[in-house]
Amino acid sequence: MPATKKFQVTFDCAEPERLARFWCEVLGYVVPPPQGFATWDDFQRAQPPEQRDSWSACVDPSGEGPRLFFQRVPEGKAVKNRVHLDVRVGSGLVGEARLAALEAECARLVPLGAVHVQTLYADEENESCIPMLDIEGNEFCID
Repeated sequence: MPATKKFQVTFDCAEPERLARFWCEVLGYVVPPPQGFATWDDFQRAQPPEQRDSWSACVDPSGEGPRLFFQRVPEGKAVKNRVHLDVRVGSGLVGEARLAALEAECARLVPLGAVHVQTLYADEENESCIPMLDIEGNEFCID
């Protein structure tokens, strides 16, 4: 059986550092300075002006979750994401308890700049979830 591979999730974006910090707040991740630098400010000062804030990354401090990488691109977001993140805050919960957990997380994320798109309520086949947008319009779900 092949070994499990490590992977990262990459976001094309306009403001890598800002988006990385948003996702740190959502997921409890941290933004370590690039290797060889004590701080991000030290790293940015070492870059030519046109390369400053061209990328950022955040990591799960426990080492379990994937690294998130953010790279600046010139074009803006134009269409629906083909892949999105599900932020799993309702795992193991059903019904009203699940909905309450999802709504509480939504209420925490909106002041950070997330947009509440809609609440999808449980039906015969699916539990509730809340589709949202991050600060650059990338879709994600609170699940």
